[in-house]
Amino acid sequence: MAARTSPSERQKRLGAEVRRMRTAAGVSAEYAAGLLGVDRGKISHIESGVRAISPERVRTLACNCDCRDKQYVDSLAEMAAAGQRGWWDRYRGSLPQGMLDIGELEAHAVRMRAAYSVHIPGLLQTSDHALAVFRVVIPQLPQHEIALRLAHRVERQQVIEGDEPTPFTALVHEAALRMQFGGREVARAQLGHLLKRSEQTNITLRVIPFEAGAFPGAGQTVLYAEGPVPQLDTVQVDSTHGPDFLHAEGQLAKYRAHLDWMEGIALTPDDSRALIRDIADALRGGTP
Repeated sequence: MAARTSPSERQKRLGAEVRRMRTAAGVSAEYAAGLLGVDRGKISHIESGVRAISPERVRTLACNCDCRDKQYVDSLAEMAAAGQRGWWDRYRGSLPQGMLDIGELEAHAVRMRAAYSVHIPGLLQTSDHALAVFRVVIPQLPQHEIALRLAHRVERQQVIEGDEPTPFTALVHEAALRMQFGGREVARAQLGHLLKRSEQTNITLRVIPFEAGAFPGAGQTVLYAEGPVPQLDTVQVDSTHGPDFLHAEGQLAKYRAHLDWMEGIALTPDDSRALIRDIADALRGGTP
């Protein structure tokens, strides 16, 4: 298979798991190359995600590495299956790779938990709110790229819709609810949209009120995407240079603990809806 010039985050993750499986078994790259019928250099490329690996070769390597976790191996083979193109591929070359990687991560997640301190979760944003966010960046984006980002944002939201929507728990700080991106009317419509979405059976929306005080990772945006097996969970955090994707065991445990803490201090779903309604009513009445 031909080498890739810029592998996706999912392709790099598959390569990292192949390497983890090989090194855990004490299998050398040279031995793995012999098993798979490739030269030594291609093993390095496979493990960096630059070169693809077939499902059959994944299973061959797993067998010779004495990996007996069938569900894990099946999940890796599924990741390696050829022809896996998604809606995000239509934006390749037009939007930053990190944005495409987020869409792909969400599309393959079994369950998601996310925490937001300043922003409304992207999966729960209205088009007007998203436009207001995209228009306040430095340097300013050209109009055609704003339109592309909005279209991408709307398509991302497919994962929480349809016949088999992905379960999604959103922990949103009260500060994010009071931010008036786009002005009062846009903010009020956004709050109404949150209330509507919170009634979906697959969505749990919980608000962290100001009086809850401090919590770990305050100010950080975190998405915890569960994979088909725990070993394939991924954390995505925002940064000034774009999204970062974490999957080391210690990192996953840290962010699970962060989210558990935040859930522990958040309002119940019903109380969260009541607070959202109060904030929306204040916007309608013009109360600061």
